[in-house]
Amino acid sequence: MAVGETDGAGSEENRNREDVIARGNILESFTESQEVRALLGNLRCVYGDSVAQEVIVEKFIETAIQLYVFSLFFPLLSLEWMMNMLLDVIRDSGSPPVLFHLAFKFLYIITKVRGYKLFLRLFPHEVTDLQPVLDMIADQNPKDCETWETRYMLLLWLSMICLIPFDLARFDGKVVSEEGHSRMPTMDRILEIAKCYLVVSDKARDAAAVLVSKFIVRPDVRQKRMADFLDWTLSMLSKSSFQSMEGTVVMNGMLQALAQLFKHGKREDCLPYAATVLECLDKCKLSESNQMVLRKLGMKLVQRLGLTFVKPKVAKWRYQRGCRSLAANLQAQGSVLQSQKITVAANEDEDDEEYDIPGEIENVVEQLLVGLKDKDTIVRWSAAKGIGRITGRLPKELADDVVGSLLDCFSFQETDNAWHGGCLALAELGRRGLLLPSRISDVVPVILKALTYDEKRGSCSVGSNVRDAACYLSWAFARAYDPSELIPFINQISSALVIAAVFDRDVNCRRAASAAFQENVGRQGTFPHGIDILTAADYFAVGNRLSLNIKDLQYLMKYLSDFLPRLLPLSVGIDLHTRHGAILACAEITHALCKLAEENNRMAAILCCKRESAEVNNMRKVILCMFFIVPEGWQWLINDSLRKLEAFYTEQMIRCGFSLALGALPRFLLKGRLQQVLEGLRKVTLITPKDVSFAESRRDALIAIAEICQTVGIKGEGSQEEYICKDNVTQIYATLLNCVTDYTTDSRGDVGGWVREAAMTSLMKVTLLLVQNEAELINANICKQIMCWLAQQSAEKIDKFRAHAGSVFLTLLHFDSPPVPHVPHREELERIFPRSEAETLNWNAASEAFPRITQLLGLPAYQYYVLLGLSVSVGGLTETTVRKYSAQSLFDYMKKIQNDSSAMEGFCETLLKVFEDNLRNDRVSVPLLTMLDQMLANGCFDIFTTQGNHPFPVKLLHLCKEEIKRSKDIRKLRSSIGVFCGLIQFQGDMREKVLFQLLLLLCHPFPVIRKTTASQVYEMLITYSEVVDPAIIDEVMAILSESNW
Repeated sequence: MAVGETDGAGSEENRNREDVIARGNILESFTESQEVRALLGNLRCVYGDSVAQEVIVEKFIETAIQLYVFSLFFPLLSLEWMMNMLLDVIRDSGSPPVLFHLAFKFLYIITKVRGYKLFLRLFPHEVTDLQPVLDMIADQNPKDCETWETRYMLLLWLSMICLIPFDLARFDGKVVSEEGHSRMPTMDRILEIAKCYLVVSDKARDAAAVLVSKFIVRPDVRQKRMADFLDWTLSMLSKSSFQSMEGTVVMNGMLQALAQLFKHGKREDCLPYAATVLECLDKCKLSESNQMVLRKLGMKLVQRLGLTFVKPKVAKWRYQRGCRSLAANLQAQGSVLQSQKITVAANEDEDDEEYDIPGEIENVVEQLLVGLKDKDTIVRWSAAKGIGRITGRLPKELADDVVGSLLDCFSFQETDNAWHGGCLALAELGRRGLLLPSRISDVVPVILKALTYDEKRGSCSVGSNVRDAACYLSWAFARAYDPSELIPFINQISSALVIAAVFDRDVNCRRAASAAFQENVGRQGTFPHGIDILTAADYFAVGNRLSLNIKDLQYLMKYLSDFLPRLLPLSVGIDLHTRHGAILACAEITHALCKLAEENNRMAAILCCKRESAEVNNMRKVILCMFFIVPEGWQWLINDSLRKLEAFYTEQMIRCGFSLALGALPRFLLKGRLQQVLEGLRKVTLITPKDVSFAESRRDALIAIAEICQTVGIKGEGSQEEYICKDNVTQIYATLLNCVTDYTTDSRGDVGGWVREAAMTSLMKVTLLLVQNEAELINANICKQIMCWLAQQSAEKIDKFRAHAGSVFLTLLHFDSPPVPHVPHREELERIFPRSEAETLNWNAASEAFPRITQLLGLPAYQYYVLLGLSVSVGGLTETTVRKYSAQSLFDYMKKIQNDSSAMEGFCETLLKVFEDNLRNDRVSVPLLTMLDQMLANGCFDIFTTQGNHPFPVKLLHLCKEEIKRSKDIRKLRSSIGVFCGLIQFQGDMREKVLFQLLLLLCHPFPVIRKTTASQVYEMLITYSEVVDPAIIDEVMAILSESNW
């Protein structure tokens, strides 16, 4: 964990607190009132310009509203005068439709500041407002998507007007209008409006549900229309399906209307219909819907139905804490206040009236328990609130059964959704005093497990929501229970909350744990060292782990004891992630103890566990490099590691871990055993039939060798058991150079590249170490091999490895503290790779790298190795930029030496040597044949075409014949065809041999080879027609072109 300075972290926290306080002071007064008045007064001037409308709306949102959204500081008086200004525009009969709708849009924006429930009370609700509002709604088009704010606000306004205490029949007047048509009663008009907007897809549907809840519960409407309205809603629910978009919209409106109706209606009015609604809801099977909103509304309706079935009374048996004085808790300094009295009415005789629980409650509670396991948080939260509300109206025995059912959610067979929903439900019960102290002993273990809940799913994990809910549960318990009830569990809860607040990887969980800890410190007053810990890790400090500086962590560590005895068993457990974390934790703790011991000038005693561990892989390196504090007793480690390098030959990760562990050993442990360690690592780098694909272990062994060399140091005349000296330096270089030729491939691709990359890095580190200490240990032959192999790697096709090789090559070439000795052709190399361009040369770009590297073909020491690397690049399988630029650079070089017979002879001799050394090595020979085909086609060897039976084409023909002998490799055979056709240009007896080979390929068993040979021989004869008798050339060409090969 990164740490910062104490002063910087503290000042940043203070600034955060000051910002919050300052913002609160600003929000207490509406400072933008004058600007808002100007904006609203300017509506009549800008409504005709759509651009000006958009500008004024954005300005209104940004400068006046956005700062106060969901803020409790916004003054209600300001909302009132803003509403009145806009209603003046709305009520003005001369306002054009655009201005009318714009005013309602501003009204909608204002409602979002404090929510529609508070804003609803500010609407004018006089008798005179009813008819105008009804007329305005009647003029709206429910399908107009541009004016939905108008319809939404009008429906909210109408829901407020519906509360007027007069029978709506008084507003009907004459039933027959002047034209003789019957006029719809006001009651029916409002009901039709509500029904119309309950089935729309915009936000007006929500306002229609609010209208229903206010309108249907009126005494006059309830008597005449409630039953019919419920029949209509249930009919619509039954006929709709959540499988279609239209059905989803209709069901949404019906569920909202029913939920709002059963929420605001009187119990005695709704009870006769509750069972019927519940039965219809069960048939809808909303739990199977993939629409989160429908499942949430269904859960909301279920709990409202449950509350309708049971009487609205406060349970006499619920727990009541009594005194909740924060000051008294803090003054107690952790002691339990004996003066506080707990009032729990456990005597059921006090409840004079017997409980009458209908059978439907069982169905309701079961649905709510299922809702706690829903996949969406909002559904689980609604179910949790329903559990809390309904349990508060149940008898003690039934409520305890509900708690028992909730505890069943916390099985490890359940998903994280069930754990999250269970925590929310328990927190609701605790807040309401419905979780009796007798159940605390069952719930606290659940809290402790939930605070560390983490379920792995593939490469990631879930559980942050569970840990956050567990913190909320701890927070709720702090407010609900007297300190004496939680005394037995204080140490467990406090430790778990501190660990979550400091170490949880999610910022929300850390902050929630800190808030829960703070609430417990204030409400309970029994948390040990509560104020001190809060000072070090408060809500702001844990928000950013960087702000938790080392002093804070060391301070917290004092209260968390017995780390290592608990961590060491975890480090050899069966769970990989637990082992990983435990080993890293052991390493960090040991490292911190070591530093502490050094500061106090004393030795730290560490208990080391020699128990066999499982595959801890590379994590062992981390713990070993920090664990060496007591030298005695550690000699077993080298023998153990070397034994495992050889014994576990079938497990690559074991080799990797122990190789890196040996590389991390300190100097005093390697003293006297250096040669044994180096020999063990050398064996790991060897390729045997059993471990061909163990590229990672070979890579890590090379890394370990370089680290060991840097650890023990250089001493030319020293002992090979203690230093890198003249007796073992040759062996080290032989091991490293041998791995530069590792081209192992498997299903992952060129895994040998990892080994080559590590070998090049290790060569550079060891060489520079020797140069800076005793350069005479580097002989000319070793230096030549290093530079030549690096040159070969710099000419190969994989950009990553080419760039790394080029970087190492230039580092060794230009190193001057002091210079690396015995570099072949140093002057020529420095001319090709100037020091000034070493940093800017982009080895990853083939267009920059190959024109430079091909110039090394003119240096005898490098020619063989560069040509070997170029063969793979030029003859690559696909037409890439690497193949393009490498081939072009090679052809450019060949043009330069075309007239130099000695240079051409030397080049051809080297080329044949490369071919001969890699005969039947398909990694080199196949692309080499492709490169030879291109070179012959581009006339690179024209200087030899006039000489009969020149040794170069003769030897090349022989090598090609040997390469394809008994071969079934299609790519190799097709490449050889091009080479044979190219060799026909050379004079002498070899032409007959070439034609004979081509005739054999025309008779090859593979059709693709016969077809390719015929095609290329046809093209060859067009160019070199003199190789065939003119009398039969036409017949030959006809056979080649017309036969079905």
